[in-house]
Amino acid sequence: MSTATHASGDLTRPDQEPPTPPAPGRRSESRGAGIGSRIFNGFSHLFLLVWAVMVIYPLLWVVMSALKSDSEVIREPLSLIPDTLHWDNFTRAWGAGHLGAFFLNTILVLVGSVFLTMLLGSMAAYVLARYEFPGNRLIYYMFLTGLTLPIYLAAVPLFKGVYNMGVVFPLLGPNKHLMLIVVYVAWSLSFTIFFMHSFFRTLPNSIAEAAMVDGASHSRLFFSVMLPMSKPGLISIGIFNVLGQWNQWYLPTLLMQSVGGEPKNSVISQGLIELSVNQGYKSDWSGLFAGVTMAMLPVLIVYIVFQRQVQSGLAAGVGK
Repeated sequence: MSTATHASGDLTRPDQEPPTPPAPGRRSESRGAGIGSRIFNGFSHLFLLVWAVMVIYPLLWVVMSALKSDSEVIREPLSLIPDTLHWDNFTRAWGAGHLGAFFLNTILVLVGSVFLTMLLGSMAAYVLARYEFPGNRLIYYMFLTGLTLPIYLAAVPLFKGVYNMGVVFPLLGPNKHLMLIVVYVAWSLSFTIFFMHSFFRTLPNSIAEAAMVDGASHSRLFFSVMLPMSKPGLISIGIFNVLGQWNQWYLPTLLMQSVGGEPKNSVISQGLIELSVNQGYKSDWSGLFAGVTMAMLPVLIVYIVFQRQVQSGLAAGVGK
């Protein structure tokens, strides 16, 4: 019997060829790709850092300016550290600045307009997405044309139409909550139908067919089966509608005008503009910053709370 001994570091069998080292050209290419990837990642992180500063700094600046005195706001406008925290700015803005009334008007309008927008938009989008009938695509594209119409082009006919409607139906006239709700619904309906139409097309047909076999009517199928399944999409488009209608300034300024000397039912964005304009030569910048802070905190909190649902709804809506 014979044994063969090999060097301790040589693990290559006699019938195998030793591995060939990579060519110098490939090695330089992989090294260059690694350097390029690191440079790209560095620029990406730098861009994200700059973007984060551009977004976060104005928010912090508004909030911290709301805690300063007027002299501090003028003396050190870009400083983020107030000498003393003036919490009375919020009390003054809420009471003397009438922000409480602005908030109440805004909430009354948003509750009605967002509810009707979501209900009517989801119903129209469901029918257009799940049922085939003559004129389906024509109706859908007619709704989409609303996305291409700037609201400024409709200002004059909208203004005259609201004032003429107020003569016949006073609740639909200028400076009325119901009128602004109807206008907000018409303004938001196109995008709601466009978004929910894509979302409803991603839902499986098997569940709808099973519900119809079990005897569900079309309305029961929509409200009990399909609408709960579209919850992520409803939350996403609901957040967009709340943000858009909360920050809307042009339509309230155009339509919520006092008629016959009655008090003006201003919403929050309209009230903040009037607060800054009505100051005149009296500078109450700290109160104005406090009002802006109170106006932006609700929508910021709502978005943070429903952030995951918004992302999942957007991903599902564009998945088909």
